[in-house]
Amino acid sequence: MTATPRDILALSGGVGGAKLALGLADVLAPGELHVLVNTGDDFTHLGLQICPDIDTLLYTLAGRANQAQGWGLEGESWATMDALEQLGGETWFRLGDRDMATHLWRSQQLRAGAQLSAVTSALALRMGIASHVHPMTDDPVHTIVHTGRGDLPFQHYFVRDRCEPAVSGFSFDGIALAQPNVELMRRLHDGAFRAVLICPSNPFVSIDPILQLPGLAAALRAGSAPVVVVSPIVAGLALKGPAAKMMAELGMGASALEVARHYCEQYPGLMDCFVIDESDATLAAEIGELGVAVAVTSTVMKSRADKQDLARFCLQACGSRQQ
Repeated sequence: MTATPRDILALSGGVGGAKLALGLADVLAPGELHVLVNTGDDFTHLGLQICPDIDTLLYTLAGRANQAQGWGLEGESWATMDALEQLGGETWFRLGDRDMATHLWRSQQLRAGAQLSAVTSALALRMGIASHVHPMTDDPVHTIVHTGRGDLPFQHYFVRDRCEPAVSGFSFDGIALAQPNVELMRRLHDGAFRAVLICPSNPFVSIDPILQLPGLAAALRAGSAPVVVVSPIVAGLALKGPAAKMMAELGMGASALEVARHYCEQYPGLMDCFVIDESDATLAAEIGELGVAVAVTSTVMKSRADKQDLARFCLQACGSRQQ
């Protein structure tokens, strides 16, 4: 007799997704959580391979993230950046002294021939993380932001230019040839997951790169696990990042309804339930007309308890049993 699947799959970008991932890790049994992380933001900087979303997930799950800053490590120092600035080097992308060790170790392993998925698993193990953190692919995919100032690599748009240029669209260089994470695809085909959660991450530059990998959305649709999406937009605002600004510039209007419409139009038949904040409850009926179930709760995660409460709610929305 086939065993009942116990594991949970979460799709995530950086800060917003990491918050829910931490809540899920808290309420699930050790090892039950698998997080498939966007790598379209990855880039080479100062000769090092930088994986911002992966590192945000790792640092958050390890309890080492800088809570006030929203990225990097707690208790960081900046001597290397200060010295580099004195030399006239590039310092627009700030790498803390302790954070630098992660990038140095990862880059050395990759140069030695290791795959990003294996390197990420090794980092998680060394950080004492019981959950499984998977890069969306081992192949290079680069998010390009189309703006009035020309096409910009994501980190140039996001960090160097502080999201100031108006966006007109996005593309993902290399995605047509990229293979989705092999381990995750195997687990999907084996029916290993009892539920799939799409975290409250930017739909355009965090989740779209994952779902547009060849075969991934089809594998999610083909599985029996329900797919629940948490809106990253609350009362017309993105709690973190430029999602609301992007939506306005794309002529969509910044609302949970438009996020739901995006997923329904881009990935028809994928989403089973859409979770919105209490402040957006008046949108529930209109979202329901798109053909998906709607669940309403508080989605603002200010405390560890908030993260756990939202995780439990999402699991219940999936029809899953949490610990």
